This record gives sequence, C-alpha cells and structure tokens, in this order.
Amino acid sequence: RRYARARRARSRVSTLAMPPDVSEASSSATLTLPDGRVLELPVLRDAAGATFLDVRRLYPEHAVCTFDPGFNSTASCASAITYIDGENGRLLYRGYPIEELAKYGDMMDCWHLLLRGTLPTRAQRRVFQHDARGHRMVHEHLIRFFNGFQHDAHPMAIMVSVVGALAAFYDKDHGLDYDDATTRDLAGLRVVGKMTTLAAMAYKTAHGQPIVYPRDDLNLAENFMYMLFGLPTRAYEVDPVAAKCLEVILMLHADHEQNASTSTVRIAGSSKANPFACVAAGVASLWGPAHGGANEAVLAMLEEIGTVENIPKCIERAKDKNDQFRLMGFGHRLYKTVDPRARLMRDMCHDLLTHLNVTDPLLLIAMELEKTATNDAYFTSRRLYPNVDFYSGICFRALGIPKNMFTVVFAVARSVGWISQWCEMAGDTPSRISRPRQMYTGHPERRFVPVAERGGEACADEKEAGSFETLESVERRIVDVKVAMPHP
Repeated sequence: RRYARARRARSRVSTLAMPPDVSEASSSATLTLPDGRVLELPVLRDAAGATFLDVRRLYPEHAVCTFDPGFNSTASCASAITYIDGENGRLLYRGYPIEELAKYGDMMDCWHLLLRGTLPTRAQRRVFQHDARGHRMVHEHLIRFFNGFQHDAHPMAIMVSVVGALAAFYDKDHGLDYDDATTRDLAGLRVVGKMTTLAAMAYKTAHGQPIVYPRDDLNLAENFMYMLFGLPTRAYEVDPVAAKCLEVILMLHADHEQNASTSTVRIAGSSKANPFACVAAGVASLWGPAHGGANEAVLAMLEEIGTVENIPKCIERAKDKNDQFRLMGFGHRLYKTVDPRARLMRDMCHDLLTHLNVTDPLLLIAMELEKTATNDAYFTSRRLYPNVDFYSGICFRALGIPKNMFTVVFAVARSVGWISQWCEMAGDTPSRISRPRQMYTGHPERRFVPVAERGGEACADEKEAGSFETLESVERRIVDVKVAMPHP
C-alpha cells in the first residue's frame, strides 16, 4: 500500500521550475545598420541577472543574421536546470551548490533533482530508487549486438552503437508517446538506469570478458563497479569508499549547462527524434578529444613531466609560445577562477589513495604542479586554474578504470543531464526545430560546365576507349557474366 500511494504520487510528474518569461523584455537596445536602418532589439534578463539581446525576429523581419561561431555569445535556449557563475567559481544544480549536493546528497538526490526539479522526499526517494533500479536490465536481443564488435573495439564506439539501438526497443511503435510528460519521465529512468549496464558491457566486450548482469540491491555506483570488475569465477566485494568516490565523480559530471554534447542532444531532440537516439548523439559528441578526453591528456602530461624536479622546466615551457608543451587541466572556457568541482576532486583523490594505501607518483606531481602554477603570476593573471579534469584521471587510475573507459564513465554521468535537458526541451511550447543560419563564403551562382568543356588531359581509359563505358554496356557485361557462370 505504501508503494501504491507513492507510485500515485510519482505519476504526477513534478512541475519543473521554469525560467522567467523570456517573451517579456525589460528594455530595448538600438542597432544601427550600415544602410541607415535603426532596429530596436528587446533586452531580456535571466534569473541570475545576465543580459541578453533578443534577436529572434532579426532575420525574419529584417533579413539580418548574427555571426557567432561556437556560440560563445549566443543562448540557444532558456533552461532552469544548471547555472554556472564563472566569475565566482560556482556551479548550481537547480539552485543547489554542487559542493553541498556532493557532500550531503547522493546520486539518487542528484538524478531526481535534475530530472524532476526537486530534491525527493523520503517517500518519493524510496519509490524513485525502486523504479530506477528496475530499469537496469537491457533486452537480451540487445546484448547480441556486443558480439558483433571487434575484440579490441573502443568502448565509446560500442556505446554510440548500443545506446542508439535502444531506440529500437522503446519507440512509438511500442506504444510510447514522448509528447506525454509521464512517458518522458519514464525515458529519464530508462536512459540512466541502462547506461551503467551498457557501459559495463562495453568494457567487458573490449576486454574479452563475460558480461556481468546488474544487481538491484546495490546503488548506482556500487552496481557499476560490480558490473565492471566482477567475474563469474569469484565473488566481488565492492569497496564502499571507492564506490563513494565514483558516485561523487558521477555527480560532479552530471550536467554543465549547454556544453557541446548537451547542445547536441537538444538539437537532435528538436526534430522530435527518439530520446535514446538523441543521447547516442550526445555520446558521439562527448567522444571528441576536445570535449571528453581532457583527463586522459592530463595523465599523459603528468607522465611526460615524470618527476617533481622537472616541474619548473615544464612551467617555463608552457609559457613559451614556440613550445608545443601545454599545461593540460588548467583553465576553463567558463570558469575564471578555480573550478568548484576541482577542489572536491582533489580532496577526494587524496582520501581515496590514502584509503587504498596507494602511492601514485602522478598525484605528487599534480599537487606540486598545482601549487607552483597557482602561485605564478603568468597563470593567475590569465585566470588559468585547475579544472575538474586535473585530478579525475588519477582517481580513475586508483579505481582500476583504464584510460579507454574514462570517457565512457563521463558519458554515464552526463546521461543524467542529457536526458533531463531533453525532457525540458521536449516540454517547451511552442516547440521549434533547431535551424542555425550560416555566413556563406562560397561561389555566387554560375553556369554548369559540361565535362568536355572543362579542359585538362583525358585519362588513360578515355584515350584507349575513346569514352567512358555506358551504363547499357555495363549491364550487358554483367548479364553475360551471369550466363557464363556454370551451375553449382
């Protein structure tokens, strides 16, 4: 009866906190064009007080576009999920500081908060946890997909494929209407619930080991570690300290505003594509080394430095514009001070290695490098401080996670944010498909030139045959070959 009451409460999907009405301008700005036209642009302010020029009617009414490669100065949407205050080094999930959420909450709190907009009550938490753990299994037919990959396939290549393949099992042909808020919420449970299972299966496939099925009695991080490192030949006991470390890592990476992969998920979703296909697009975007591969680059840099004694020389190399050496894991496109996640990661990394009684020379190099760089005016004047990737790779090493799985773990974590952002986008009214403009740099309209008039020397085949073989002669030759072949 208790679960029945809670399930009825769950069916009433939480109304997410919505951003201010962006259709209401607080004032206007004047734009003067070279042809003398003077345009009034509405000025909007968000919940944090940031200023935005509303250019939505600029092209439809005035045939003028803005040019912003990389969208550095463009807000592609209004969202109430995550807020980054780069100047002060703050990251908020639905208004809650990430430091407090990581310290006092857990992955269930984080998942419920991002997906449904509120921290769950005790009753909501029990039901949410029960439902979430019930969506960890994947269809046995999907597992057959893993048998088709090379034994040395990159786990991210596998993830792109199998996450997208989930769309074949959960689409409109199976009675799912993603225009319905409750169905979208169910997708939020399924995506995150199955991501750890698929990630662990990708790991096992890439390492030639038998897959391990999930356990409903373990929390998300514990179950993930069990599926990664468990073997059918012996019992596997999850280390609670290591599992807590992994859980915090997942929470720190759960969402981060409109980054490349999240924007990819939203753009794909704007066409009303299946949510699993949208998340697969996010996985593909994350796979890029400029997005999800930064922590691997940090480890490579620390290994290149080698010893603490080499740090001063490497610092000088990093300052030299003619030297290709760069300090990886320093600076962030948004944070102008220390990444708040980096502080948590550093402390957690030290605690984990102490607990495991592991002496990692790379940690000593990383801590000394951070100390040296953050006391150097060259880096502080440029606001180059350690980011979350600086220590995460060392944590992964201590947990026994290989380099080619770093981005996969990142994808597992970010799946919470991806599906939450997708749910928010899919609930927008009116819905609009993403369709950026471009600044065309190609040729103006020109006349088509037949091949005989294009000049240049004829190829060898043309010189011998006089012309290319016609389609009719090709078809005749194929028929002749078929007729000439003897019967088996």
